[in-house]
Amino acid sequence: MPRRTKTAAARPQRAKTVLHGPGGESGASFRCIGCRLDVPIAVPGSSHRNHCPHCLTSRHVDGRIPGDRANTCRGRMLAVSSTVRDNGEWALVHQCLECGALKLNRIAGDDNALALLRIALRPLTDPHIGRRALFAL
Repeated sequence: MPRRTKTAAARPQRAKTVLHGPGGESGASFRCIGCRLDVPIAVPGSSHRNHCPHCLTSRHVDGRIPGDRANTCRGRMLAVSSTVRDNGEWALVHQCLECGALKLNRIAGDDNALALLRIALRPLTDPHIGRRALFAL
């Protein structure tokens, strides 16, 4: 797949109609699978929320398209790392504890800054993390 050039315009985000309620109905918030806090659906900087802003935990529900809710795994996804995209946008790397899948999720404007900093500094605190990641492949 060819990389996007710097002159190409970024695609605008589509509005998502995601059902977060317990019976599949739309709601104004959802319960985090990690810290069990109620998380509002509205998010600054994005058209849909895909992780908890407090503990950065997510649920493995999306398939190929963000917001499609097509994945049947439904496992807990932990934020294991952070990365910066070519356009300077920060993203979290989530790994599913059930199936081991890795997903990139863009950070939101209301994410916990201390939790983001801890994840970004994790490679500096553990010098062997890179070696373990390579052996895991």
